[in-house]
Amino acid sequence: MAACQPVIANELVIVGTGDGVEMLQAVAEKFQGVDPTVVVKVPPSIGSGGGITAVGSGTAKLARVARVLTDAERARGLVYEPVARVPSAIYVNPAAAVTRLTSEQLAAIYAGTIVNWKEVGGADQRIRVVRREEADSTLVVLRATMPGWKDLQITERSKMAISTQESVEAVRLTEGAIGFGPFSRVLDIGTKVLLIDGLHPSDRRYPSSVEFAYVYKQGDLTPEAAKFIAFTKSADMTSLIRNFGAVPAQD
Repeated sequence: MAACQPVIANELVIVGTGDGVEMLQAVAEKFQGVDPTVVVKVPPSIGSGGGITAVGSGTAKLARVARVLTDAERARGLVYEPVARVPSAIYVNPAAAVTRLTSEQLAAIYAGTIVNWKEVGGADQRIRVVRREEADSTLVVLRATMPGWKDLQITERSKMAISTQESVEAVRLTEGAIGFGPFSRVLDIGTKVLLIDGLHPSDRRYPSSVEFAYVYKQGDLTPEAAKFIAFTKSADMTSLIRNFGAVPAQD
């Protein structure tokens, strides 16, 4: 009789950032193929801060984040486990008919001083800027690393996207749109990832990237979460991570 009992799966919900979510979903799918006793769920983004808060309050055991912990967060017993460096990317709706920009042109577009794609060699089409909130991890990195972005005042004639997925969808569906977010191979479906100063996000010399990491509470890591973290660092998964255009933390 016992042999006929169905296996009861444990659930691991990994909450947090929208950065690197497709990559994490692929890792989760592979993990469940190896260990079907654990159901791994990667719900929609609640941001890095939301994931950290959830772990800190005990409502989640494992978070996905795209920023480092503050001293105050570490003091509360939170542990930061790097997974991969995920380059940022600038992407456009293909109808814009551009494949590259200089960093100066990019800054001028987001400042609102270049307003038509024909000004940078593209289609005669109004540029529609998609932005993110100031706390967004990619925007923070762009301000720190991309020439002209440190004190850039983003044009008020822009659409605010609340999540990475919303930004990508807005660019896919809107002619003339341009957005930014973590680089992923899935961006090649429906958008065009631009070269900036001649460099693709997958180029090691590309300056802008965020670090994707797990966060958990010291002494509160479940066996399922510990097993999943170890699986993420296995040779097969580091290869998968590279296929998504990211650089594993071990490299």
